[in-house]
Amino acid sequence: MPAVDVIDETFLAVPPDTVAAAFADPRAWRRFWPDLDLEVYADRGAQGLRWTVRGALVGTMEVWLEPVLDGTVLHYFLRADFPPSVPGRALKEIARRQRAAKAVALDLKFVLEDGRRPGVPPA
Repeated sequence: MPAVDVIDETFLAVPPDTVAAAFADPRAWRRFWPDLDLEVYADRGAQGLRWTVRGALVGTMEVWLEPVLDGTVLHYFLRADFPPSVPGRALKEIARRQRAAKAVALDLKFVLEDGRRPGVPPA
């Protein structure tokens, strides 16, 4: 079992390919996860990405984009351990990563939905 196991789900009222475009540029990854070095091992297009993780943590991470109704459920998974040279602070780190995951999703929701009113289909 990994020391850090973070799962998050957020609904965004935009199509999956719009959300996928927000993750397509590797420069965005550094903005979302500044202390992690990511390498794609599965690019699933509009369904999301899977990475190996190095840096502050060592493991895997995934963004799975699920079409639901008139939008997308952004599923986020981070399963990692601390590098051997770093003593574990698991509970604080898990809470920090959970807040960071939700911040990424809510920031994308704000930008990608762009003021869309409830009940109005995405453009």
